[in-house]
Amino acid sequence: MKFSTQEEYGLRILLRIAHNTDCAGLTIPEISIVERLTQANVGKMLRILRMGGFVESERGASGGYKLAKSPSDIIVSDVLDALGGKLFKSSFCSDFSGEETICTHTIDCSVRSLWRAVQSAVDNVLTRITLKDLMHPEQKVDSFVNIILEESN
Repeated sequence: MKFSTQEEYGLRILLRIAHNTDCAGLTIPEISIVERLTQANVGKMLRILRMGGFVESERGASGGYKLAKSPSDIIVSDVLDALGGKLFKSSFCSDFSGEETICTHTIDCSVRSLWRAVQSAVDNVLTRITLKDLMHPEQKVDSFVNIILEESN
């Protein structure tokens, strides 16, 4: 399992905006330069993040992109869902049924059980981490994630 570049870039852009302490928002070209991403990619990610309610934009000299809510109110799982969706969702069986209209294993599916368990484990971590948590240095985030993992065992 791996996360897509869309999820990675979107989260990086959101963190960049969260770390911006200027009164003015960050523009697409500014984000593009500091994150070393194309302006087209930054624009695409910002559109998704704006539609998801995570950022807002303002035109004009002091315009740019700012967070739409406090970093402590932005849950990482919500951001990743907006950027790419979940690994497993209830429509999984109908989405991946092959040539049939319904999966031939609908009644008894060990694969579905696996994906559901993996999604549950991922959600256990991601629903408990906010953007504010990710604004700390890596060592502190590691320690916070380890506490979550220990609590779940």
